[in-house]
Amino acid sequence: MELTPSAHLDTFARDHLPPAGEWPDILLDLPSLRYPRHLNCAAELLDGTIGRHGADRPVFRTGEGAVWTYGELREQVDRIAHVLTCELGVVPGNRVLLRGPTTPYLAACWLAVLKAGAVAVTVLAQQRSKELATVCEIARAGHALCDIRSVDDLVKAEVPGLRITTYGGDAPDDLLRRAAARPPEPYAAVATAADDVALIAFTSGTTGRPKGCMHFHRDVLAIADTFSAHVLRPQADDVFAGSPPLGFTFGLGGLVVFPMRAGASTLLLEQAGPLQLLPAVAEHRVSVLFTAPTAYRVMLDHLDGHDIRSLRRCVSAGENLPAATWQSWHERTGVRLINGIGATELLHIFISAADDAIRPGTTGVPVPGWQARVVDAEGDPLPDGEPGLLAVRGPVGCRYLSDPRQTEYVRRGWNITGDTYVREPDGWFRYVARADDMIISAGYNIAGPEVEDALLHHPDVAEAAVVGRPDDLRGQVVVAYVVLRDGAVRGDGTAEALTASVKQRLAPFKCPREIVFLDALPRTPTGKLQRFRLRALE
Repeated sequence: MELTPSAHLDTFARDHLPPAGEWPDILLDLPSLRYPRHLNCAAELLDGTIGRHGADRPVFRTGEGAVWTYGELREQVDRIAHVLTCELGVVPGNRVLLRGPTTPYLAACWLAVLKAGAVAVTVLAQQRSKELATVCEIARAGHALCDIRSVDDLVKAEVPGLRITTYGGDAPDDLLRRAAARPPEPYAAVATAADDVALIAFTSGTTGRPKGCMHFHRDVLAIADTFSAHVLRPQADDVFAGSPPLGFTFGLGGLVVFPMRAGASTLLLEQAGPLQLLPAVAEHRVSVLFTAPTAYRVMLDHLDGHDIRSLRRCVSAGENLPAATWQSWHERTGVRLINGIGATELLHIFISAADDAIRPGTTGVPVPGWQARVVDAEGDPLPDGEPGLLAVRGPVGCRYLSDPRQTEYVRRGWNITGDTYVREPDGWFRYVARADDMIISAGYNIAGPEVEDALLHHPDVAEAAVVGRPDDLRGQVVVAYVVLRDGAVRGDGTAEALTASVKQRLAPFKCPREIVFLDALPRTPTGKLQRFRLRALE
């Protein structure tokens, strides 16, 4: 696909796109995906939404009760954009790192960076100096906008040439003070090409050097015009909330892009664990919730006393949603969890299902605008019912920033996500395991998530993770790591009860040979289970 002439003066991002022959096929067949050649996604999300819905609607809410309207957000964004270009010397194409807790100010900075034609480099507030140094090195970031509360590790990273501008502090050169001192002049968004790089999102990854995933301005809108428009189907009066941070593409889409595209509002919470989400849903009448399967399971134990009847949409992603969790949530709340699989490389969810179409225990079907199939190691399609690698393609594709692993992720024009799936004869996709999480024991293929789901059916189990332990006789044996609910007693008796429960649901060869009790499972800052750390124990 031939690229449109770029509006970037700093051409680093486009210069470091993968060679054209290593790109996945890009599908823009839906009428809603036929974007103009020049497009600034921040202007579309902000100015375009104001044109459709007006400036007085709420856009961001905080746990302290503050409410920003779309008009107030635009004024803040335009002031920040003027500071970026007139005072800080940011030019189109510069990479600007964004770091801080989830607040309206972080979202405003993200929009301002994009409106100014720069490239947003999103990171997590939890990342430490070594990780931040690596990200800045890969992205060649020259500027950073950082919440004053999160600046220490960024300073410790000692990134050569990085200009750090803090916000939320009392210093005269604070970004927000500078912005407030400027007259409220509209900022004309840079006329970026639809295929100019808008953001670089780094894989949260569990091992190895992070990979920078480059996404275009049109990609940001495409995730809203596919998954959100066709599966989530938000309404302008919806109030969104969720646990994923804005440095994680699951959070960026679910808490900023999707609601703004629909003219809705979002409750942005700095602390958004399961025990903070429940009272927040009740107090702010949240109607659309984004979080991970583990959070839904934790919330099940604490529903009493919280009025969450305002919820009409609950989205689960980040890791596999066990059928037991889906069923328990539906029984207690009446809400059908919308399961989905996404990837940083593809920006957001590409297989899902909603409402009556949901089948617990499956992920769903390709979202309109996307295609999926199951392939073998050579990339050839496999018959329905046979497990293999999930391959997808659609309006967004993997484009690593100068990374040889591009040819591992993209094969024959398809994105290979690293997940093992089965396609059912009627076209539904069922998750089996991460490709590197399959356990092979005495010739049997055992999917760890299947065993985890069976464990989670037991009322004493809060969380479970299953890995393979090397074994001279069988190659590997199944070991389960379990976090018990409050009040449950660790010991041989409980382990025997859990094993018996699994045997009622699965073939004996899939049952754990050992159950290890933990206080908590190891997870990344984005909530993904780190099975490699459990495997290291084995």
